[in-house]
Amino acid sequence: MTDRLLEKFRNHMVVERNLSANTVTAYTGDIAEFLAAAGEKWRESPSTVNRDDVLDFLGDLRDSGIESSSIARKLVAIRMFFRYLAAEKYLKSDVTAILEGPRLWRSLPDFLSPDEVDRLLAVFPNTAAEPLTQRNRTMLELMYSCGLRASEAATLRASDIDFENSLLRVTGKGSKTRTVPAGTVAMQLLKRYIAEVRPKIDSGAAPELFLSKSGRRLDRERIWQVVKYAAAAAGIAKNIHPHTLRHSFATHLLANGADLRVIQELLGHADIATTEIYTHVDTAGLLATHHKFHPRS
Repeated sequence: MTDRLLEKFRNHMVVERNLSANTVTAYTGDIAEFLAAAGEKWRESPSTVNRDDVLDFLGDLRDSGIESSSIARKLVAIRMFFRYLAAEKYLKSDVTAILEGPRLWRSLPDFLSPDEVDRLLAVFPNTAAEPLTQRNRTMLELMYSCGLRASEAATLRASDIDFENSLLRVTGKGSKTRTVPAGTVAMQLLKRYIAEVRPKIDSGAAPELFLSKSGRRLDRERIWQVVKYAAAAAGIAKNIHPHTLRHSFATHLLANGADLRVIQELLGHADIATTEIYTHVDTAGLLATHHKFHPRS
């Protein structure tokens, strides 16, 4: 069914919109890329794909250093696709209706305060005996400690962890690897998870670090659900998704004096311009510093 929807839309672009062959090919590829990222949610029930899925996809592209013009084109294709599905009654509504391309790239990434991070992580106590609770706490702690994308956390393996030096080898977009340090708490949780927790859910079906209840690799959609659940349970009203932990990681580093080039390296950004967005998110901190130290404040 889902493959047929894309094929129907392709015919719509050719017959009803009379778009050029190159445009049809480009838009079809853009939409197929997004649907692959949406994964099981799209394959099982297209109606469950929502605005956050689109924003996560676009955020991943931006973090990978993709040109804004290319991202804008992909957004045009995605919006056209969902508008078509809504018009043809395949979906009840167009989830991209309120996404405006130019404004999207001027908007600053949402992030959590340190207190909100603490509340989010506290939803899964690190003293709990339940294996999945320990898995969730370890995973979220690691994502915040290292600035990981959901896809990077999903593909992480035990062999990627250097416990002696508290480092992780992370495979990001385009199979590019980078080395990032992990905090003390994250490393302690990882040691316990690998030694005591993972063996309880390991079915031998997957080599990845974080596993589902059935012992399979934890996919990106499930990580998204875990983050959403934690935010709701912590009473955080912001629109939280996995990328929010990554944004918070970068924002807190910058607020505490980290060099922007170092943050670029830790995030795996190809272009420093992508990282520079974080220079705008700590306005309150900049104002406080100015008022404290400038003689005319």
